[in-house]
Amino acid sequence: MDDIVRQAIAKWPNVPHCYGWLGLDARGNWYMRDDRAQAAGPFPQSKGSLLRHEKLVDFIHRNYDRDAHGQWYFQNGPQRVYVELEVAPLVWRLGPDHSVAAHTGRVAVPRRCIMDESGRLYLDCDLGFGLVHTLDVGQAAEAIEQGLWTPEEMLAAELPVSFGYVCSPAAVRQSAAVS
Repeated sequence: MDDIVRQAIAKWPNVPHCYGWLGLDARGNWYMRDDRAQAAGPFPQSKGSLLRHEKLVDFIHRNYDRDAHGQWYFQNGPQRVYVELEVAPLVWRLGPDHSVAAHTGRVAVPRRCIMDESGRLYLDCDLGFGLVHTLDVGQAAEAIEQGLWTPEEMLAAELPVSFGYVCSPAAVRQSAAVS
């Protein structure tokens, strides 16, 4: 986390959390979801605007984390902005040597390899759980053929509970408010 963010949290500790305004798609792209995008439907059916500003995206990457309940967020100064996930909280990119890095650029160490019923490939790593980027599935297949990873089969619907993450913190918040 950036020092400026830590300082803002200390200065303004009671800023309310934000829900529904930021989404992460299956390719590691960030989307800003204004009121109109949110009114049009849940993420990813209504994605919003793709964030293209490189410095903003880098700032999000440096300040992206999860809370104790498996909800991923971007710490934007004193405000925690919870992220709507299309598939998983991380999107893995593979190097030519089968090294693994998150869409945020952080290097990771794989622990388990999972394949869902649609053939999507995931890695559970020391940084968390994520989807292998579609452009890197060929390299992942090589790692599997070389015996570096052995895929386990799981249903996609079971992944959030099995790996402790929440795809829609906004929906959880809304259902808690209704209860």
